[in-house]
Amino acid sequence: MPRPTKGPRLGGGPAHERLLLNNLAASLFTHKAVTTTETKAKRVQPVAEKLVTLAKRGDLHARRQVMADISDKNVVHELFTNIAPLVQERNGGYTRITKLGFRKGDNAPMALIELVLEPVVAKPARTKTKLANAIKGTGAAAVVEDATPAETVVEEAVVVEEAMPEAVAEETPVVEEAVAEEVVAEESPAVEEAPVAEEAPVAEETPAEETPAEETKSEEA
Repeated sequence: MPRPTKGPRLGGGPAHERLLLNNLAASLFTHKAVTTTETKAKRVQPVAEKLVTLAKRGDLHARRQVMADISDKNVVHELFTNIAPLVQERNGGYTRITKLGFRKGDNAPMALIELVLEPVVAKPARTKTKLANAIKGTGAAAVVEDATPAETVVEEAVVVEEAMPEAVAEETPVVEEAVAEEVVAEESPAVEEAPVAEEAPVAEETPAEETPAEETKSEEA
């Protein structure tokens, strides 16, 4: 006989225990919640979550693995068609156990095991604020006050105001000289081009005057 798992034995033997947990998981998939003893709820929880993980795969091999434990085809169809899509975005924790107290008669602890089918909601990121020590805070404030007195700030502002007019006065002549140089540079090419335009006609007229003089000398000869 194989050695049973650690914990309380459910049923008469290992095969009976396996059938009991598979039937309890089938009831859980059918009704979405089952009230049972706390011991059975804790033992059926890993069995049910394993079957849900196989149902999330959705292939034929996973369906045959589930049907090896649950023989009811209607339950398998409910698991693969309706339950698996609802927990597709959940990475685990498909079941929830809630303690209900003790049962009348044998005083057995009771619990409610149910499927977690709510949509997954991402938790907002929490930023931890560090609280500064009161003593350190006062010391830092005193150091800041000693380092930047009000008189020093006022003196720096006066120095800046006095330096600004001198800088403007020094920069103004430079701008005027640059403008004067640009004006002279623009006017100088026009003065040089004027004589060239007047000399061109004179060079053309000189051959015209010499030609009649040569003709008169040839006629006299």
